[in-house]
Amino acid sequence: MEKKLYIGGLPYSTTEDDLKAAFAAAGSVESATIIVDKMSGRSRGFGFVEMASPEDAQKAIEMFDGKDFEGRTLTVNEARPLEDRPKKSFSRDNSRNNW
Repeated sequence: MEKKLYIGGLPYSTTEDDLKAAFAAAGSVESATIIVDKMSGRSRGFGFVEMASPEDAQKAIEMFDGKDFEGRTLTVNEARPLEDRPKKSFSRDNSRNNW
């Protein structure tokens, strides 16, 4: 069973291949994804790594959380499921927004 990890504090220069190679030291990596800004295409400084097993995921958390990675301190923890977020309203409804 795969375990998805949230990786925060990544240097903007980090590639998905760099991330996958680094986390391979903790075990088998199924995938590595870096989140990029839609407008600029630049890394947002965080991403996700899917480890092959819960044991590999736990080892990766222990190895990398709070540790230096290319000059930045990483935050590594189990990813939470994406929750439904309320839709943003861009209308000029004066009863709710005082524009």
